Amino acid sequence: MASTVPSPAPSAGSYIRTERTVPTRHRERASYDRELVHSILDEDYICHLGFVRDGAPVVLPTLYARKGERVYVHGSTGSRPLRAGSAEEGLPVCLTVTRLDGLVLARSAFHHSLNYRSVMVHGTAYRVPEGDELTAALDALVDGVVPGRAADSRRADARELAATAVLRLDLAEVSVKVRQGGPSDDAEDVALPHWSGVVPVSRVYGTPVPAEDLTPGTPLPGYLNGR
Repeated sequence: MASTVPSPAPSAGSYIRTERTVPTRHRERASYDRELVHSILDEDYICHLGFVRDGAPVVLPTLYARKGERVYVHGSTGSRPLRAGSAEEGLPVCLTVTRLDGLVLARSAFHHSLNYRSVMVHGTAYRVPEGDELTAALDALVDGVVPGRAADSRRADARELAATAVLRLDLAEVSVKVRQGGPSDDAEDVALPHWSGVVPVSRVYGTPVPAEDLTPGTPLPGYLNGR
């Protein structure tokens, strides 16, 4: 496979619906808006990658980063999905990313829910060969966790590159599902003496803790301020 593969050309504002991207429940929560997909993917860096191994489903949590109409997924050269992605036919996968925004507490146990934004991507993943695309993908994976960190760290050497692998997955068959708002209590439950509402959820970063062997006086990088 060539070291660089053109990213799929973006279509007008939405992804095309397919049989796999139309949910069977709460279709009103589904969206195919390109900007919404990108915004959710760019807000996180942990995905779950699903595939079939020896006839059984497997789901692995791992790092990812989006560049244009493509998602790059981090892995090890020794992992089975990365080896499968090296084959010419690639690896059929389903990638998901979910952002939890709130706990929805209803008066009845049945109507408890979550406010969330989730992206699901179906497609075939291929291993990125060594070259400029792999270098850019690894930089994107580092910057996806901490923006600005790739330029402020040593890049992988030949030995490390030999142990690292990246899969590419084009954003073509994509859907978003979003749940917002308060609980949907039944009318007959409104008078019950139970608290009902939403508990917002957000990611909070603690104060950076320096390594024990960090040279005294090494300043905290500016990109870590506020994280």
